[in-house]
Amino acid sequence: MSEIETILRGAEPVPCAPWSRYVLNPASWQALAAAAAPPMALWADTTQVHALYADEARNLILIASCAVQNGRYPALSPLRPGARWFERMIADLWGHAAEGGVDARPWLDHGRWPNTLPMAARPGPPPLPPEPPEFLPVPGAEEGGDLHQVPVGPIHAGIIEPGHFRFSCLGEAVMRMEARLGYTHKGTLGLMRGKSPRAAARFAARLSGDATVAHSIAFARAAEAACGIEAPPRAAALRAVMAEVERVAVHLGDIGAIINDAAFSLGLARFGWHREMVLRATAAAFGHRLMMDVVVPGGVVTDIAPGGAEALREALRAAADEMPALARFQDDVASLADRLIGTGIVPPGMAEAFAAGGTVGRAAGRDADARRWPGYPPYDTLSFAVPVRTEGDTDARVRVRFAELEQSMAMIQALLARLPEGPLSIALPTASGEGIGVAETFRGDAWHWLRLDHGAIAASFVRDPSWAHWPLLEAAVQDIVVADFPLCNRSFNAAYSGVDL
Repeated sequence: MSEIETILRGAEPVPCAPWSRYVLNPASWQALAAAAAPPMALWADTTQVHALYADEARNLILIASCAVQNGRYPALSPLRPGARWFERMIADLWGHAAEGGVDARPWLDHGRWPNTLPMAARPGPPPLPPEPPEFLPVPGAEEGGDLHQVPVGPIHAGIIEPGHFRFSCLGEAVMRMEARLGYTHKGTLGLMRGKSPRAAARFAARLSGDATVAHSIAFARAAEAACGIEAPPRAAALRAVMAEVERVAVHLGDIGAIINDAAFSLGLARFGWHREMVLRATAAAFGHRLMMDVVVPGGVVTDIAPGGAEALREALRAAADEMPALARFQDDVASLADRLIGTGIVPPGMAEAFAAGGTVGRAAGRDADARRWPGYPPYDTLSFAVPVRTEGDTDARVRVRFAELEQSMAMIQALLARLPEGPLSIALPTASGEGIGVAETFRGDAWHWLRLDHGAIAASFVRDPSWAHWPLLEAAVQDIVVADFPLCNRSFNAAYSGVDL
């Protein structure tokens, strides 16, 4: 019997579909964190904290829970560094303190909400006037040295989400960078509570607008699991078409933006043109450029429009024809290669420690893709490769995007060629239960958890893959020059809104 099996043997199982949830005592809660792969997410409800584990090597997915006693629970951050940001979020939303945690500073709560602890059984009083944020010191820095700080944001020069970056620099070299987010906090979990899955799907779709399809799929699959149903085959196929089109559109935009940050504007123009053509074809096929609110629990709300499939094929064909020439820019333009290679390195061990997915993880050697494992329809019927590199730098993240473009375009063509017949959706029963759903966004794996009480959401959590990417970005920019931060940040493209909840 393995160590994890021994830990779970004395646990109290709670029905949850399709993967189980176990209630552990404090000692077992920490023992599991030490024995299992790094947790994908931590969250809470009014009485318990929960941790999600997904370990492909052991073919193991489970949720572990631990009771909160006197407002405290055993911290996991001393064992697993990725737990640190989740523990700060739990303290802000529910008021549960991570005993022995490595960082107790606020994360989402900037002292400007109408009430503190909005997800607690009894929300707290209005906050006191906000204090200036606290930033970590630079290790080894001496008082009166030559270090200086460079504050950036939260409002930026481009049309991007708001976030504050605090750089501690020695000359132009970055010694430490800290991201302060929370500016797009929307109260998503509170908005979902008490609503039906169909009504709450709009909030899942708006967690991060550039991944609206993938998050909608993960949310829908969580609701379907909790209700014990499966979306019809045609709905699953259309969901996959939309998810891959979403990936293509974002990757086209990202590659153009990355090389533009390296002062190569021709690339931005060509990739931007192809992205626009894909978005126009998407609007013709599904009625919305971003396909927002098309995926719902139970299936999809609309079929692909007449002529939509051909519009998508034509846009993808045009992009695929020019991709080889555009990809050669990385090797043929020396000034571009000089900016990309060796910039913002994520070591493979760090990608594993934070369970990083998407281009960030795969560029640093982490071979993970939720479409392949644990998998979900219709990807079990598709043949595709997961590109993996080990360099971990900006150049590798761009090359992974190019490879993923090729794979996604091929999958879309295959799906469109054999869309199954049948209904687009089925009704959700008014059920009670728990469910977990996962979908692969262009950033990596998104996980949604729901607890239903007679058809209404009693508790929920939404895990965007960017929870793993922000701490890795902070580490990757250490020792680069400040001028390279926009390039590195763009190559990560971590979601601000996705972790602001």
